[in-house]
Amino acid sequence: MNSKHVRDAGILLHITSLPSPYGIGDLGRNAYAVADWMEKADIRLWQLLPLNPTGFGNSPYAPRSTFAGNELLIDLEALMHEGFISSEDLSSLPSFPDDRVLYQLVQERKLPLLKKAALAFLDAKKEQDDAFQCFCKEQAFWLDDYALFMVLYETYKDARWFSHWPEAFAKREAKTLQEFSHEHKREVAIWKVLQYFFTLQWDAFKRYVNAKRIHLVGDVPIFVASDSADTWSNLHLFKTDDEGHFSAVSGVPPDIFSATGQLWGNPVYDWKVLEAEGYEWWIKRLERLFAMIDILRIDHFRGFDAYYEIPSGDRTAERGKWVTVDGNSFFKKVRKYFGSVPIIAEDLGLMTDSVEALRDANGFPGMKILQFGFSKDAKGKSNYYDDFLPHNWQENFVAYTGTHDNNTTLGWFNFLDVQDKEMVLTYLDCRESEVVEKMIRTLMLSCARTAIIPMQDLLEKDEQARMNYPSTCNDINWSWRATSDEFTDIIAHNLAHLVTISARNGLMGT
Repeated sequence: MNSKHVRDAGILLHITSLPSPYGIGDLGRNAYAVADWMEKADIRLWQLLPLNPTGFGNSPYAPRSTFAGNELLIDLEALMHEGFISSEDLSSLPSFPDDRVLYQLVQERKLPLLKKAALAFLDAKKEQDDAFQCFCKEQAFWLDDYALFMVLYETYKDARWFSHWPEAFAKREAKTLQEFSHEHKREVAIWKVLQYFFTLQWDAFKRYVNAKRIHLVGDVPIFVASDSADTWSNLHLFKTDDEGHFSAVSGVPPDIFSATGQLWGNPVYDWKVLEAEGYEWWIKRLERLFAMIDILRIDHFRGFDAYYEIPSGDRTAERGKWVTVDGNSFFKKVRKYFGSVPIIAEDLGLMTDSVEALRDANGFPGMKILQFGFSKDAKGKSNYYDDFLPHNWQENFVAYTGTHDNNTTLGWFNFLDVQDKEMVLTYLDCRESEVVEKMIRTLMLSCARTAIIPMQDLLEKDEQARMNYPSTCNDINWSWRATSDEFTDIIAHNLAHLVTISARNGLMGT
């Protein structure tokens, strides 16, 4: 990811978790203020979750499109300053909680204002502007289908195109789609304008952050959601039966933690088709991502070596099988197109020698989670994940106290039994009140080239601030937000000091 001997530090903080008076973190003034605060803390990496529009369950890892930006992240105040909405429009919004995202309320109240702004843009004949026309032309590969998909989604009140849409739309009959597009030309244009708004605001935000020597670390799940514009518009890239239904879905097999395995349900790629097409869809996906971020974390990197395929319709993962993928061929094509690619390989879970060989052959750093070092296996054996303890780490890794799928460090420690707590305290050589501080310090002073701290841990938040409970769907997931007064000078000063003594300021080490 970086040149040899360069050490750096980052903060994991998604845009939705930023302060904002409009119910959800956005690309407004508070995003810029947080960038200023990170600069004060001498932080060089800002890690985000996927930036795409979320679907049912609000998970950024199951978006409506892997190419589109989440419209709810658009800054309303900027649209007001441009004259597309009024100050009265903003004052008409309800008082939102500042520590949680109430997604349904935000969707119901913010999206209509965004559409109003898009209509004003269209009414002002702005759609004829060269910049907008150029954007639509450059992004036509995904934008045309996404905009049409969202109008169809709203028309039929459901994104499950494969089971809830009329067959002519589900199977993309050309004449039917053409007629619908003509009849709903204005609605389709609105979704294109919203993506234009997002892109303009994101590009300005990225320029500001980069000017402060802060790089944006993005995230991409290897699979896409079944109920997405991606599958609807590129069905041939996924394994299907003779009737065009998904024939296999993804997951992981039974293990000591789960007798039936995990059934994720994402459709799986037909890698033979992808390879025959020169991996064009993936290349365009990466091209879009690298235009938005500087470094990319690939979720479930193992899927580029082998993925676990389960017959569609099964209710457990027990009948699945491993299917190999020629990851070397794929990344060779990626390097040919992009050159050197700044990628972090999410290599958590049970890895094989071939996965690690693929990771190392491409020079991608893997991941280490400090919390995992104190975990137990299903039989209660401590240090089952002993390679997650810092004294066993190597340099080419990105180390975290925890990720979005883990409890906060304080919440995690609170739920340990007495014996495990004692193990943690002994390893860190500290009192219970110092655990979070010592975990962060241990992470920063480790040999791992990159250390990334979730914002919740910097704030010493307990389990109430957890970002996600994997394999669950509830209103708590993805909803945590920080408040403006939590970005204090004291935290920034202390973190900057820790960056200095750990030589993680992004400069060449000695």
